[in-house]
Amino acid sequence: MVSTRSHPKEFPEPELTPTKSPSTPSRSTRKANMSANAKWAHTPSNLTILWLFISLPLVAWDTGYVMLRPHSMPGGSVHWPIWAPYELYGKVDYIYGWKAFNENNGFTAAQGALNIVESLMYLYYLYILFVDGKQVAKRGRGALSPGVLGWMGEQRYVDGGKGALAALVGFSAALMTLSKTVLYWLNEYFSGFENIGHNSVMDLILLWIIPNGAWIALPTYICYVTGSEIMQGLTMAAGGVVQSSDYTFLVKTE
Repeated sequence: MVSTRSHPKEFPEPELTPTKSPSTPSRSTRKANMSANAKWAHTPSNLTILWLFISLPLVAWDTGYVMLRPHSMPGGSVHWPIWAPYELYGKVDYIYGWKAFNENNGFTAAQGALNIVESLMYLYYLYILFVDGKQVAKRGRGALSPGVLGWMGEQRYVDGGKGALAALVGFSAALMTLSKTVLYWLNEYFSGFENIGHNSVMDLILLWIIPNGAWIALPTYICYVTGSEIMQGLTMAAGGVVQSSDYTFLVKTE
């Protein structure tokens, strides 16, 4: 008796359709890859540095007047010529004039003491930028492009632990400046404008609001810029994806 072998199963029909090409990476995937192949750096614009070079001497001048009262006030032994402009300003803002001094108002000296702390922090911040950092002809964090701002739009670059320390010190000092200046304004508001309410509107705008407003606008800008950098650095350290189109703070490691 002849036995028959079982016929093997037929091979499946070959796939005739072409192999699909890999899909184009999504925008979020590209961002994730970019974050994975990059490291964080503190990249302030030269606009920030220029502001500090302008504001620090002015704050030192102001603090010297406050701490040397009454000798720095009109009629004092060191009033002229260094602090001669404060004869006018003491009439615009009584907190700097004889009224506050004779009433032993401590607010003026208290803000002067904080000015010293802030200035030391800013000086240390600049020290890190210039000793451990380098100038890079790329757009500084939070600034317009160098094509618009020129040198002021370029960045100072510091990475590693020194960059993190610079960002933390710069943010803390700017937040102190902003908080103190806002407190200065609120003190006037809640006291019924006791020290500046006697001025005309034009004098108030030109001699008080504009000069003091600079110490609100620029520290706010610095807080925003450095705060954003700190948040992005923490996000990267936690393994998260930085959801930002601004990668001026990142440097590719591959």
